[in-house]
Amino acid sequence: MNKIYQYLGASILAIALISIVGCAPTQKQEGTGEYFDDTLITTKVKTAIFNVPVLKSSEISVETFKGVVQLSGFVSSVDASYQAVSAASAVGGVKAVKNDMQIK
Repeated sequence: MNKIYQYLGASILAIALISIVGCAPTQKQEGTGEYFDDTLITTKVKTAIFNVPVLKSSEISVETFKGVVQLSGFVSSVDASYQAVSAASAVGGVKAVKNDMQIK
């Protein structure tokens, strides 16, 4: 009976270690915690852009990876582009903003 508990304990430990290593971040892949942080940042940036009256938030796409926000889509002017970047930069947790927006 003792052997069964030892095997069971070792199996549970092995599964726990594999799970922890599987969730670890790499250079090209986020960890679980980073994914949730980036999702929160994306939501906050979308809200900040929505609150700028000059911008059409439906035409601006927001993606976040490891705190770096990428804005893409279309804006009406260079000034609108600067306002979107400024709004995104003001959000807490944003490390950098990549501006891939096009002027239409």
